[in-house]
Amino acid sequence: MPHPPIRTSRRAFLGMTGAALAAPGPLRAGTSALEVTAGPAFATTWRLALPAGAGAERLRAPIAARLAGIDAQMSPWRADSAVSRFNRAGAGEHPLPAETALVARSALGIAAASGGRFDPTVGPLVARWGFGPITGEGAPDWHGLGFGAGHGTKARAGLTLDLCGIAKGRALDAIAALVRSAGHDDFLIDLGGELAGHGTPPSGRPWQVAVEDPRPDANGTAAVLRLAGMAVATSGGRAQSFGAGARSYSHIIDPRTAEPVAGDLASVSVMAPSAMLADGWATALAAAGATDGPALARRHGLSALFLIREGAGLRHESTGDIARHLL
Repeated sequence: MPHPPIRTSRRAFLGMTGAALAAPGPLRAGTSALEVTAGPAFATTWRLALPAGAGAERLRAPIAARLAGIDAQMSPWRADSAVSRFNRAGAGEHPLPAETALVARSALGIAAASGGRFDPTVGPLVARWGFGPITGEGAPDWHGLGFGAGHGTKARAGLTLDLCGIAKGRALDAIAALVRSAGHDDFLIDLGGELAGHGTPPSGRPWQVAVEDPRPDANGTAAVLRLAGMAVATSGGRAQSFGAGARSYSHIIDPRTAEPVAGDLASVSVMAPSAMLADGWATALAAAGATDGPALARRHGLSALFLIREGAGLRHESTGDIARHLL
């Protein structure tokens, strides 16, 4: 029986997506084609599927340790994390773990490429709308941050760093690297709904992942993707939002308006070789919306699936080569 969709909160630590594990044929109750190990992480769960007999359980402890290390560096919910220490610091240059600086540089790269639709200084706005813990002064300004190998600089004390829209993707990449270094070439990893697949399951067919129907009252699947050597991340407002009057307020903030994103875009899924890039770009495209998002994706050659509300239904719009991965 396929695993049910996982609904998580991006701001509950590192991210929310609407993608869920869709088991390939052999992964069903009563069969032994695959073995699965799992554990908690980032206020959600991770799962690793390997061919039966591969020793998945032996990877549980190393994966848990790797994720704990990323949590200690990048969680804004932890006062002792490297990101929180950086956010409390004044203007100037401050030490950062090399991995945190690497993720922050990637965040600034997506900020520049997206025209600021992805903004890693948006944390105080997120908190102002009730979705996060980061406090700071002044308007977001990603241009005021800079990162080198092992350090970060900020133009003024009130600037803060929020990696919630990209760091879970980095964590997924780290798990995949760990699994491959242990000698496994055929696996599927689910980290809170973001997924990475490599090789094939024992059936020989590609791994398949389902994109959850993002409409509030829906419980089904909107699309199914083949996943081999790629990662997929989905961003949308279903799992973390609140209603006031006729409007639903998403946890995704539009840096241009300083408000939660509005409009007809229900979710966007991005496929990429790197989960970190898929995660960051899914956030950027969700902030860009139903019109600008697909245009931005096409401009950068991104493989993305947009689910756009049309009345009570959904319109699918594909960019890049994601259409060839759709079942």
